[in-house]
Amino acid sequence: MATNCTRCDGTGFLNLHQIPETELTEIEVDLVNRVQEWIKQQLEPHDVQVCDCCGDGEGWYGNPGEHYTNDDPPGPKVPYANNGGLCQCH
Repeated sequence: MATNCTRCDGTGFLNLHQIPETELTEIEVDLVNRVQEWIKQQLEPHDVQVCDCCGDGEGWYGNPGEHYTNDDPPGPKVPYANNGGLCQCH
């Protein structure tokens, strides 16, 4: 059973509040792909990024916003070896 990341509230992204609410409402249907596209299209500085707890800042270890799935197993190995095998928000 997966655990939601508390750092990104299960979204897979940090600082979503920096996306204008009107744009965020439009992209909720396909949040992951649409936010990644939004990030690429921005010319102005922002801090919206892939969560560094459930990913590496560019992609996710398993499912965005989730920990300890089959793609992202617990234990003293990658991806959480730097934290004793646990995600940062554990």
